[in-house]
Amino acid sequence: MSDPLLRLYPPAYRAAYGHEILDVHREMTMDLPRAARLRADADLVAHALRVRLGLDSASPGGSFFALAAPFALAVAAAYSGIQLMSWYAGVALSPGSTWSHLATMDGPQTLNMLFLAMACVGAIAALLKRWTLGAILAVSGLLGFAALWTIAPALYGDGPFEPIAAVLTAAVVLACPPDRRGDRRLSAAAGAMAAIAWFPVALVQTRSFIVSTDYGSWPLLTLVLTGAALTLRARPWGLRQLGAVAAASPLFLAHAATTDWFAIVR
Repeated sequence: MSDPLLRLYPPAYRAAYGHEILDVHREMTMDLPRAARLRADADLVAHALRVRLGLDSASPGGSFFALAAPFALAVAAAYSGIQLMSWYAGVALSPGSTWSHLATMDGPQTLNMLFLAMACVGAIAALLKRWTLGAILAVSGLLGFAALWTIAPALYGDGPFEPIAAVLTAAVVLACPPDRRGDRRLSAAAGAMAAIAWFPVALVQTRSFIVSTDYGSWPLLTLVLTGAALTLRARPWGLRQLGAVAAASPLFLAHAATTDWFAIVR
């Protein structure tokens, strides 16, 4: 089965590395049970597709998404945390008991909170060195959050901006090469950015902090400043860091648009 799979690689790559890939794959799968061999074949297919798409670790595209993915996870964590805190504030500050509010939630609302919680918890776990499990949970939450728009668009306010942004964010996470995941410094910087983006907004929503953070623009501003700091620290200076941060920004852009910019226009 390995020979047909090898043809999935681009011809030039196959000519240069095909025999080596084939030998290693055969050696690895020789004594494995069928299920394990199928997983190894799936890994080979995924690698071949990454090479064809220019998303392997040796390509510029792979390096770009390796830089962008931690910030996409951080944005997903902060955005989901803000939405969850907004829901909690609405429950905590409104008349009636918490249980009465929970009991009156319909199916789409419950799924919305569940998907947001999955995205938040998964993104945090991935940034804390539990990448595989965390990324699976975060991407599942983001895609579920996006898919829910098709049956409950009223939950998303001003159109499909946030669902589309969630899909783009999930794509950035998935595009990161497997062997470039979990960079400690990038994860720490991304986690710090997420905390700074989330904390003041959460305080405002719970009325524990009276100074506004410019509505939905604050999280986006933290991301822009983080991108600028990364660019200034890079040697030589370039726009790759800003581009990676921009690729991670759709959810913050959608949040700013739906909570601030549209309100100003109206």
